[in-house]
Order: sequence, then structure tokens, then C-alpha cells
Amino acid sequence: MLEFKNVKKRYGGGKTVVSNLNLKIEKGEFVCFIGPSGCGKTTTMKMVNRLIHISEGSILVDGKNIKDQDPVELRRSIGYVIQQIGLMPHMTIKENIVLVGTLLKWSKEKKDARAKELLKLVGLPEEYLDKYPHELSGGQQQRIGVLRALAANPPLILMDEPFGALDPITRDSLQEEFKKLQKELDKTIVFVTHDMDEALKLGDRIVIMKDGEVVQADTPDEILRNPANEFVEEFLGKDRLIQGRPDVTTVGQIMEGSPVTVQTGTTLKSAISTMRDKHVDSLLVVDSNHVLKGFIDIEAINLNYKKANQVDDIMETDFISVSQDSLLRDTVHRILRRGVKYVPVIDNDQKLTGIVTRATLANLVYDTIWGDGMELAEAATATE
Repeated sequence: MLEFKNVKKRYGGGKTVVSNLNLKIEKGEFVCFIGPSGCGKTTTMKMVNRLIHISEGSILVDGKNIKDQDPVELRRSIGYVIQQIGLMPHMTIKENIVLVGTLLKWSKEKKDARAKELLKLVGLPEEYLDKYPHELSGGQQQRIGVLRALAANPPLILMDEPFGALDPITRDSLQEEFKKLQKELDKTIVFVTHDMDEALKLGDRIVIMKDGEVVQADTPDEILRNPANEFVEEFLGKDRLIQGRPDVTTVGQIMEGSPVTVQTGTTLKSAISTMRDKHVDSLLVVDSNHVLKGFIDIEAINLNYKKANQVDDIMETDFISVSQDSLLRDTVHRILRRGVKYVPVIDNDQKLTGIVTRATLANLVYDTIWGDGMELAEAATATE
């Protein structure tokens, strides 16, 4: 899909920003470029759509050399999303989404249909098409920026720190949303970021750069388990949980399989009784098919006990959840970022299968720090 062959970029005065880059990115692959400021990651990405010209070497998109293509036509065939979003303030959301379609002289019917189709992908209501950018939140505007890049159905999308200006919770939500969208649409993504957590969460492969050269290009797990050198180790950070326990990688390996629940329709009096019996201060609410619907806690009960009768009346339906296949490092990140005590685990049918709590994670950290030491101590005792 995308290949760099001996690519170099030098600026006036002979300064080399990218040096002899060789890399092949497969169709449908999500590749994150990361490294310190000035390492050449953004320059590398901008050479792909010829916003920056190559000094030496070649870049091939679907086997075609980009130097042989008209730069305007090339850019229209590649999606591009930046941190500043760049929505046209005088245009409606619909007009912004189908901007490339307008340049390609699509019919009004085709543009209307495409705008509606894309808006559904990110769960925004159709009436948003007639709004203007200033009427949307930062997260909503960034969603529209992503949709605009998808409008002409390009096989390749370039993204330059697209979520960098958003607050942590909105950013976390958009990362989840976009990763899922990318898999569904099978798009090839080149994603530049300065955030290692973001790269680990999103990338099928991570390309770590330093001084214009690729230091390591590999899967997140391989980089965490086998960093190429001391620079990569320092860049990753030595406090990453998964480094200490490479054998524990997914939620399914550590989740508790029997979270305390109540069914929809349960009275608050009965819910309180369950809390007392199980020694918990919150309950997950499921329906008769064990589909997760929300949660309640003791604080909500205290605030609403006199004016509500059932758990349905007071349960919180805005919650984060994960699957058994979710990477543990991502789940840890979400728990810490959201400040929650636990995360429910659900299957593809939204049925509750387990729970990951902070206590579970604390035990894992304890094992990571002390496991080998305890085993050594036991072994020493046994030989005395």
C-alpha cells in the first residue's frame, strides 16, 4: 500500500531531517510514528502527500511513485487530518464533510447521501448536518474532521496529532471510536503522535524515530518486551506495567468472573440488601439476558431513596466497558484517566462477563514488583 525507498529530506544548508528511510506499510495497517520533537516524523508524513518534497529516494502509494502524480490530485486521493481540524467556519457541517466531493464535482444527491452515511458512523444525529462548526464541541468538531478525510473513501489516511488538543476523556473516547472505525472500514493509517500511550493503544506497528532515522519499527508488544536500545527504553518509560509482566497482556487473563449484579426492575430496598450482603458499595445492573444496562452506587441511592423506587430510576447509563480481548495496558490507562474504581467486561452481545477492579490491578503490580523476590526467598528458605 505505502512504501518508502531510501527516502531522504534535506533542507537548505544541508541539514538532513530524514535519513535513508526504508519502510513498507501494508493495506489496512495502522502505523504510528513517534519520537522526540524534530526527529522527522511529521516531515515523513507530509512527504507522502507532497506537502514537503523529497530530496532523494521514492515513495510509492499502491505501487505508483508519488513524484509521477499531480500533487493536487494526489492530495484529493489521500485523507488528511490535523490537530487544528481546519473546518471552514462559514460552511455547514454537511458542506465541510463533502468538501472534497465538491471539488470532485459530485452531484448534490451523492454529497447528501455520503454526508448522512458518514455522520451515522460516529453516532451524531442527522440534524447536525445543518449546524456550523462553532455550534459543536471540540470532540464533535474533530469527529467531523475525520469524516471529511473519509468522504472520498481514500484507501490511505494521514493523521498529524489529531487528538492532541482535546481533553483527556474526550481524547480517550475518540481514540476508541476511531480505532474501531478504522478496523471496520479497513483503512491504511499513518498516524503521527508524541504520546506513547496513544501509539501503544492505536498502532498495529509503531515506528520510533530519532534524529531522522528509524530506531525501531515493530508491534507494540514486541517493542515493550524487546526495546531495541537504551533510547527506546527511556522513551517508553520504565514504569509501564506490561514491561514487568509480559505474560499478562489481556483483560481476560486477570478479570474477576462473577461481579455483583442486580436485575432491572429490582427495588432500591432489595439493592441495598444485596450491597450489605456482598459488602460492596456499587452494583452493576443487567437485564434478564444478562446484558449490561448501567450501574448504581450507594451515593446515588442516598440522594434518591425517597423519590425513586427501582434501580432503573437512578442507574447511571454512561459508563466505560472493555472486552476480554482488550489489551490490559489500554484498560489500565482508561481506569487511571477516568478515575473509576472498576471497568465491566462485556462480550459482543453486550452481556456482562466479568470485571476489572483497581484492587485486581494492585495485586498484579504487587506480583510484578515482589514476585521474583518472594520466590527467591522461598527457595532460600527451602535450602536452609
